[in-house]
Amino acid sequence: MRVVIGEDEALLREGLVLMLERAGFDVVDVVADATALIDAALSHRPDVVLSDIRMPPTHTDDGLRAALAIRAAHPGMPVMLISQYVQRRYALELASDDPTGIGYLLKQRITDVRTFCEDLRTVGAGGTVLDPEVVAAMMDRSTRGRAVDRLTPRQREVLAAIAQGQSNAAIARSLSITEKAVVQHTSHIYDELDLPISEESHRRVLAVLRYLAG
Repeated sequence: MRVVIGEDEALLREGLVLMLERAGFDVVDVVADATALIDAALSHRPDVVLSDIRMPPTHTDDGLRAALAIRAAHPGMPVMLISQYVQRRYALELASDDPTGIGYLLKQRITDVRTFCEDLRTVGAGGTVLDPEVVAAMMDRSTRGRAVDRLTPRQREVLAAIAQGQSNAAIARSLSITEKAVVQHTSHIYDELDLPISEESHRRVLAVLRYLAG
């Protein structure tokens, strides 16, 4: 899998290159600012773009802006963003109209190399990966919290997993329940939150994200 990396911290940048190459990724370019990231992504058209959110030139959300520009130029190009900060706005803007092939993880997840690489491959394959802490913050801050509060603890766990982009099979494994139970919980969640049911996984993720946006 071909990767373009955008990271301005030299130590982390070199660490990402070494880690990914050891895991079998082909790092085709490494840049340190958002403008160069856009150029590199459009030039190489990698299988996935990995970028910090806060980077030059303004050190605010330049990585996010670059990701949106890249996906506007090439819809569906997979992008994984990493950050030290939990901001539900980042997840919502990145997902925008199409949450396929997007990821937003906290930098602390990088220390679990195996899982991080699996998440990067998931995004590269068109999946959705959202950090559990980001999803938890979205649920806690939802302006429609009363509806969320009506869910049972198990339903809240399932809702969080859906928002993270997990499939029914993955949810069943992580919660040690059957896929049939996941389907039943999901149906109750949609009824309780008045969300449209869709068989397309990316649409259900988008529906949940929009709901949690309030």
